[in-house]
Amino acid sequence: MKRVGLIVNPVAGMGGSVGLKGTDGELYRRALELGAEPVTPGRTEEFLSRIQRKDDIALLVAPGKMGTDYVAGFNGPVTVVGEIGEETSADDTRRIATEMVERRAELLIFVGGDGTARDIYDAIDAEVPVVAVPAGVKAYSAVFAVNPRAAAHMVDVFMEGSSVTQQEVLDIDEDAFREDRLASRRYGTLLVPEERRFLQRGKVASSGSPSVEESKREIAGFFVEGMDPETLYLLGPGTTVRAITEEMGLPKTLLGVDAVVARRQVGADLNEQMILDLFQEYLTRVIVVTPLGGNGFIFGRGNKQFTPHVIRRAGPENIHVIATRQKLRTLDCLHVDTGDPELDETLAGWITVTVGYRQSRMIQVAG
Repeated sequence: MKRVGLIVNPVAGMGGSVGLKGTDGELYRRALELGAEPVTPGRTEEFLSRIQRKDDIALLVAPGKMGTDYVAGFNGPVTVVGEIGEETSADDTRRIATEMVERRAELLIFVGGDGTARDIYDAIDAEVPVVAVPAGVKAYSAVFAVNPRAAAHMVDVFMEGSSVTQQEVLDIDEDAFREDRLASRRYGTLLVPEERRFLQRGKVASSGSPSVEESKREIAGFFVEGMDPETLYLLGPGTTVRAITEEMGLPKTLLGVDAVVARRQVGADLNEQMILDLFQEYLTRVIVVTPLGGNGFIFGRGNKQFTPHVIRRAGPENIHVIATRQKLRTLDCLHVDTGDPELDETLAGWITVTVGYRQSRMIQVAG
């Protein structure tokens, strides 16, 4: 048996559906005020249910909502590590991770976002490999598995003796992010099982080269030309989508979701409930998204206002993906991680992506 540690960040991801840019500090309380529901319980349970080699694991687990609440299905030995209070913090994550390594954990699993990844790095550096289950509002670092199912596969291959490799942890400037600017830097590296098919690539900044900017203008011109005046257009984050609003002379929340009808803005920086309220007024809806640079996610990274409920109400057939040719050349496929495995499977398959004026390309979406 191998000693495996499990730490869950119970507040990770809660800000996504309510339009917040994270849940650090006081933002967690703000998320609760807005009616946010915990995200990590479902992600953790989905991940744990997919592990095939449970009987080979001697589990070291954080207490309560940071771990033991989710491990009833484990038949092997379970040891609780550390103590927590009613409210948890990054200090709990760092302290418990350190103690797990001191207890000779051979693999450390954590469920959270980029902030949790930084906490794990601060605690253990590269002493033991990790499996990172994406659950945060932001999960841009290259240490994360593509989704909880992929993370479970990574645990299984580690149990079978997989080699390990180093992957980057990103430091996202939280203040800039809340001000609608994405600024990141390399924070460090963690060891992960070397299974490229299950790992996401790290976030890559959009290029500002003249050819890329021209591609964005071509896409925007073609899209605006074909807009229906009675349709609600929900415009996701990103500079490629922003080119559409620039073509219409409208503002755009770069890291949020805005709404446009008849070339006028009817909502800015929307959360899930605001989108659903607009659905009461507009019966025809289109979701417009662009893949995240570097890893190709169209849902599940940085745009969690598009919840499974919103996507189903809009209709998967009404999803419009746009991307520059330059971006698509760097991607083998696109990814979705909505938090609903059944919906992910529905969205998987070949889709058409608008890449220029009257130009498109077929690319596969992996669930």
